[in-house]
Amino acid sequence: MSSSPSPSPSNAYVLGVGLTEYIKPRRQRPYPELGFEAGTKALLDAHLGYDAIQVGVACYCYGDTCCGQRIFYQFGMTGIPIYNTTNACATGSTGLQLARTLVRGGAVDVVLVVGFETMMPGSLKSMWPDRPSPMGLASRMMNETRGRFESPRNAQLFANAGREYMEKYGAEARDFAEIARISHEHSSRNPYAQFKKVYSLEEIETSPMIHFPLTKLQCSPTSDGAGAAVIVSQRFLDSRPDFRSHAILMAGQTLMTDSPALYDGQSSMNLVGFDMTRRAAQAALAEAGVKSARDVKVCELHDCFSANELITLEGLGFCDPGKAHLLVRHGDITYGGNGPVINPSGGLISKGHPLGATGLAQCAELTWQLRGWATNGRLVKDVDVALQHNLGLGGAVVVTVYKRADGRRNTDAPAASDAEIGSLSGLGYNPATEARTITLEDAEKVRSKNARCDYALGETAEKLQAAPQARL
Repeated sequence: MSSSPSPSPSNAYVLGVGLTEYIKPRRQRPYPELGFEAGTKALLDAHLGYDAIQVGVACYCYGDTCCGQRIFYQFGMTGIPIYNTTNACATGSTGLQLARTLVRGGAVDVVLVVGFETMMPGSLKSMWPDRPSPMGLASRMMNETRGRFESPRNAQLFANAGREYMEKYGAEARDFAEIARISHEHSSRNPYAQFKKVYSLEEIETSPMIHFPLTKLQCSPTSDGAGAAVIVSQRFLDSRPDFRSHAILMAGQTLMTDSPALYDGQSSMNLVGFDMTRRAAQAALAEAGVKSARDVKVCELHDCFSANELITLEGLGFCDPGKAHLLVRHGDITYGGNGPVINPSGGLISKGHPLGATGLAQCAELTWQLRGWATNGRLVKDVDVALQHNLGLGGAVVVTVYKRADGRRNTDAPAASDAEIGSLSGLGYNPATEARTITLEDAEKVRSKNARCDYALGETAEKLQAAPQARL
């Protein structure tokens, strides 16, 4: 058994998490409803009401200013600071990093982070074509070094990174397809995943080519969905010692941006964050007191494209330089292999990728893994350290290292029953293995007692009232 992490006044913990099911971007559920559901689940999981929240952080890329207030006001209009954040695909983890920074600095004890997105179908497009793009220089450099093509820009960027790895180290197109095959197989056990179908390697290889070597089934989809987390201080956790086994320590975390290597014209891999990923991983692992990434047994990795997963395996330190494709070929990124299980959730490729929610979904999956709650065949056993990697082009990367607050491994004790987990989660069921919507009764348990505003809840309350069968 690993030793319990030494309490520090500046520690920050994940005390509650919540997710909505990820769905195709068809405007079936508006963002206030999605964000409210995820936030309600996180508050129930933390066994807290909204009146305990001292700061709110909203994470999204597609939306007007103050969308966060539109969500948080549904819980109560308590006057707390609400931050609206955006950092490309790393937006959700940027919100987590902000919350951790506030808590570790002693400014507050309890922060609610909600990430959400309602997207347009198809490949990502700029919503502001009348001004310089943050990716303009990277796109120009890509065109100068790899040529200009009509395929989606992001697919080109990551495909070119994969091609560089092929040229340098002998990886093959089939290696990228195998990554996607594993991701889709993993997602079949994730109740929140947008896609749960299992594909053969041949089906993935023969799906429509987007930009060589990436076929359609190796690319993350656009998605609607939300995730949330409650982050608390050491001081707060000490006041609730019964929750020590429930809490997950954010043992190390780094938010980093690019170095001059981004624009040196030498590497397509650096154009998609390989250099900053490597630096961020080293810093986060060091802060967490983890000697090597190879001590990590489970990782949620930002696989927006299968090519990014392959190069990031090396960037995070899971293998020696040039050996990432061998991890894939030897089955060492899935259950039963000799490396970490990568993306037990199915990852972005098949779970879905609502940009602002992605970092929160990764956090939720690793929280459930460390608690031992993913009991439907996707639990990674004997885990005491988990790693999260969330990347945004433009650019930003957040690497977070998690440990259990009690210092145990996730399978040290006998597995809890679903009934026990249902009580611990505050939901009455195991949220790691079932994706249910909330009820109005759930909402009433967490909404502010002193500053609620039924007008702000509005249509969301009507929908909850009209759908009592959602919990059956």
